[in-house]
Amino acid sequence: AIEALGQAMARAAGQGDLMRLKLAVPPLFASFRLMPRLGALRALHPDFHIDIDTRPHALARLDEGLDAAIALAREADPSLYSVRLGSNRVVAIGGQALARLRHPAEIAGTTFLLPPDLPDAFDYWREAVGLPGLEPAAVDLFDSGQLILDAAAQGLGIAFMFELHLEGAHDRRLHRLFDVAVESPYSYWFACRR
Repeated sequence: AIEALGQAMARAAGQGDLMRLKLAVPPLFASFRLMPRLGALRALHPDFHIDIDTRPHALARLDEGLDAAIALAREADPSLYSVRLGSNRVVAIGGQALARLRHPAEIAGTTFLLPPDLPDAFDYWREAVGLPGLEPAAVDLFDSGQLILDAAAQGLGIAFMFELHLEGAHDRRLHRLFDVAVESPYSYWFACRR
């Protein structure tokens, strides 16, 4: 999606002009999905530059100097041009000590780690595994996806996040617990004014 946007902007601006996109993006998405691809984009479009903004509430700030945003939301705002970015499946992520667990019921009474922008991730997951009564000892909220992954790697609890977060972490201390991945009602969306 970013490459197609770059190509469209290059055609609109003409050759040789410096183009700049002010893009808001969640930090974890930026680290795991955007940054690894920026080198290839720059090679294709050397005059295309991106200013990255990782502050929250990106969609609400589109009228405040941002050109576009990648945001986590249940659905796209119909007043915006939006493209859903891939599948977003929720998985249980734990540290080395939890990798031995074989059944989801075994996590009852442990601490669950959740990002505030995925408040229902655990609820959807436990419904999908057929354990609607499964309860944690506590739920710890972290406003940083990277901090949640670090906490899970240190054995502080079980994170319920997207499969792409686990894959992007490349952290050998983290393990997907159980063979369950649940489609989330939340997705990453690329959005801009029409």
